[in-house]
Amino acid sequence: MSGPVISSRVLRALSAVTALCSIGAILMAASAGQADAPTQQQAQQPQVPKFRRLTEAQYRATIADIFGPDIKVSGRFEPDMRVGGLLAAGTSAVSLTPAGAEQYEQIARGIAEQVVDAKHRDRLVGCAPSASDPQGAACAADFFKRVGLRIYRRPLTDGEVKLAVAQTLAAAATVKDFHGGLVIMLTAMLSDLPFLFQTDREVADPSAPGGRTIDAWSRASKLSYFLWNSTPDEQLLQAAADGSLMTQAGLIRQVDRLMALPRFETGVRSFFDDFLQLEGMMSLSKDGIIYPAFRSSAAPAAREQTLRTITTLLVEENGDYRDLFTTRRVAMNRQLSPLYRIPYGPRDWSMITLPDQDPRVGLLTQISFLALHSHEGRSSPTLRGKALREVLMCEHVPTPPANVNFTIVQDTSNPAFRTTRERLKAHLDDEECASCHKLTDPMGLTLDSFDGAGQFRPTENGVPIDTTGMLDKVPFTDSAGLGKALHDNPKVTQCVAQSAWRYAAGRALLPSEEPLMASLHEDFAHAGFRIRPLFRRIVIDPQFFAVRAPAASRIAGKPSSGRKG
Repeated sequence: MSGPVISSRVLRALSAVTALCSIGAILMAASAGQADAPTQQQAQQPQVPKFRRLTEAQYRATIADIFGPDIKVSGRFEPDMRVGGLLAAGTSAVSLTPAGAEQYEQIARGIAEQVVDAKHRDRLVGCAPSASDPQGAACAADFFKRVGLRIYRRPLTDGEVKLAVAQTLAAAATVKDFHGGLVIMLTAMLSDLPFLFQTDREVADPSAPGGRTIDAWSRASKLSYFLWNSTPDEQLLQAAADGSLMTQAGLIRQVDRLMALPRFETGVRSFFDDFLQLEGMMSLSKDGIIYPAFRSSAAPAAREQTLRTITTLLVEENGDYRDLFTTRRVAMNRQLSPLYRIPYGPRDWSMITLPDQDPRVGLLTQISFLALHSHEGRSSPTLRGKALREVLMCEHVPTPPANVNFTIVQDTSNPAFRTTRERLKAHLDDEECASCHKLTDPMGLTLDSFDGAGQFRPTENGVPIDTTGMLDKVPFTDSAGLGKALHDNPKVTQCVAQSAWRYAAGRALLPSEEPLMASLHEDFAHAGFRIRPLFRRIVIDPQFFAVRAPAASRIAGKPSSGRKG
């Protein structure tokens, strides 16, 4: 890197500027757009969180959109937290620890150094001190006005611009380099709260006298991070600036524009990556002796396979969500073909159709689901059934007691219990254990014809595997039957609709939103269970931008079943 060298003196200046900006951001966020003091009744109602921390993926995409994809983002991020099964719902529940703030500052410093280095400064800074601007004050003001809009996702106030320029020039005098001063101030902005957190700023609702909503800049961020998983583009920011985003017609125009562009696929990918908890594939390991075909590249490839299959079927082809569980079409590449035991020559991805006699049907028989919800050296009907219930149906399965004895289940060499079904049956001598296993195992055992790496196996220890099962009193004989049962189960579509709302809102579901969820699912059904209409329905609903959920929804409908966030 050819940018300014950061010395201990610069670091002291940087720390002072960062602290100043962060304190200012806290005060600004606390006071911006405050409503009148809530009544006692309002104070007792659940409040909608006003802050949501950017995920690592959102942070990286935002930096690429602001400065370009050649700016590298290096460092460790504060860990995200799942709430109700979603990382996105945890973004309003996580804070910023002192260690995390230091990590973000280091990441920001690396970005800032690249932005102003000799390779990038002409394009990204675009100016320098000159005869008419000897200190570079005008250059710094122009730079921070322009880049500040993208970083804070709102215009900088005159006071903020003056502060940024003053701190830049003070830092530049300390390090005796104008670009070094820019590095310090830009680092402070990139590690500041208004950048790291989406903020819902409250204003009067122009369409509902006496009501409250979030302002146009907050709307732009909320739309963009849901539909694109990244920061607002210039057109969306312009719609916020001219006020059109505060009207229903202007909102719909921007929603339709965002969803018509290829980047909408990224937003759908990001939702399903979170919903299906596929980030777990990146740390997944299998016993190489038991599963030699499951190489280090298999897990990320399996994650990509599932996401490509979903976006092809649901976004490119506008298919029915339920068909994910019954389709024989799947994305394939050469890395995964050994695990699927099919000949496949091309290195690149393409969609293939598995033959009718192939045992794999739908999402649950893809390597990502089967391998992720298994143990390192063996399959697990219980883990697979638990994931099916919790992830795909939004139901809660209790955790096992701490004193459970798993010896029988783990002993795969016991000649008395040669199959997983036999071992599980012998294990269920405790009624407390049996009550939970009844929720998970009847479906999970149907998938036991696939081993812990997701490879098909018709027998276990020489004994044919029994794949009969049942889901909510619907019996089936194999994985195709399980897929059909899921296809027809309303809990599955209720769950994905509810999860999409919670993902978009970045929080848990409020009790007052139950009727809204029923209406959302009803519209989802009327649209043929297609993802595009679902996402559009979410973001054009006034409650998506509500400051707090109303005590009783204005949309009639029956409450949805399943997990409540």
